[in-house]
Amino acid sequence: MRSLVLVFLLLVCALSLRAQDWNQWRGPSRTGVTAGFKAPAVWPDRMKQIWKVDAGEGHASPVVSGAHAYLLSRVSDREAVTAFDLATGKQIWRQMYDAPYQVNPAATTHGKGPKSTPVVDGGRLFTFGISGILSAWDASTGRLLWRKDFKSDYPMTVPDFGTAMSPIVVSNLLIVHVGGGGKGALIALDPQTGASRWAWTGDGPSYASPIVADFRGVRQIVTQSQSHVIGIALADGKQLWQIPFTTDYDQNIVTAVVSGELVVYGGVSKPLTAVRVTQSAGKWTTEQVWQNPDAPMYMSSSVELSGLLFGMTHRNRGQFFCVDAKTGKTLWTTRGREGDNAAVIAAGGLLMTTTTEGELIVFRPNAQSFDVVKRYTVAESPIWAHPVPAGAVILIKDATSLSAWGF
Repeated sequence: MRSLVLVFLLLVCALSLRAQDWNQWRGPSRTGVTAGFKAPAVWPDRMKQIWKVDAGEGHASPVVSGAHAYLLSRVSDREAVTAFDLATGKQIWRQMYDAPYQVNPAATTHGKGPKSTPVVDGGRLFTFGISGILSAWDASTGRLLWRKDFKSDYPMTVPDFGTAMSPIVVSNLLIVHVGGGGKGALIALDPQTGASRWAWTGDGPSYASPIVADFRGVRQIVTQSQSHVIGIALADGKQLWQIPFTTDYDQNIVTAVVSGELVVYGGVSKPLTAVRVTQSAGKWTTEQVWQNPDAPMYMSSSVELSGLLFGMTHRNRGQFFCVDAKTGKTLWTTRGREGDNAAVIAAGGLLMTTTTEGELIVFRPNAQSFDVVKRYTVAESPIWAHPVPAGAVILIKDATSLSAWGF
């Protein structure tokens, strides 16, 4: 009987850990939304730092799978892939490889990266370095399974400001956008071997990360390329639709949001835009539904909750906003000067964001105002990575360290 009780408790613990998984860019559904977070009944005046470790430089967000947190970072001229114990911050394993990188002079303040968030799937960890090195690792041991660098395929292996798109694994396909300015491919690879399954070669990569959407029963990869917003059939890589879209210096960055039948996208100094994706007689088309010039976005992607879009515009040195996803109407904006960037997520029915001011802000999904619950200082350096909820703790990656915070 005692053995059965022990097995039951271990099973409950395993299920609890699995519920905490934040295994990729913007979380388990790639929407920035998760229910796997235990919000406190009362938010304290100060959060408790449970552990903090030197983790290397870079803007990549940590990911969580089971009892481990994983991070892609930089240590000198090498990129480091590290597994940490989620409870203690203890290093479980670390692998490093040479990754020298020359920063574009226009992006000196952003450092040498990396910027791309890893993805964990099927016991494998996939990382995409700032110079275009794609690696597959055994998530338990750190053993390198395979690697590709694409140097023989494209004249440039990264866009002007380095690789920033975060890979996705879906339907046993690993999707990445490789190459550089003017020439590249959105490719699907076998996660086990790295073998190519299909490639769309219509445009070079931007800095945006893809999502998966289902329109008219067809699963599609939706993302921003260098000069378009595109919909690509997941099954075979066929282009279904595209919308011309460019920003200054080819800085297409923002991850799209799907709200019902609408795809919502934006960019620096561009109106927030919603289109309806439809199919008729075998032909795919997009119809603009609304545009909102009040909410252009530079690097911050928005989150949708109950038909409301929450995000940050770069206007007035950083304003949070709430927009009606159905109509595009601006419901509120903050005064400004919130920061150069904010990484917004939704967890446990609340919204959270880290900012380049070193803050973690918790607020309610209120359509009337920016309804702040608490503001916490959690770093002495700018934070570009997303806060990662994991059970009753929140992981924070600042310029050089990774820390866990609780209540």
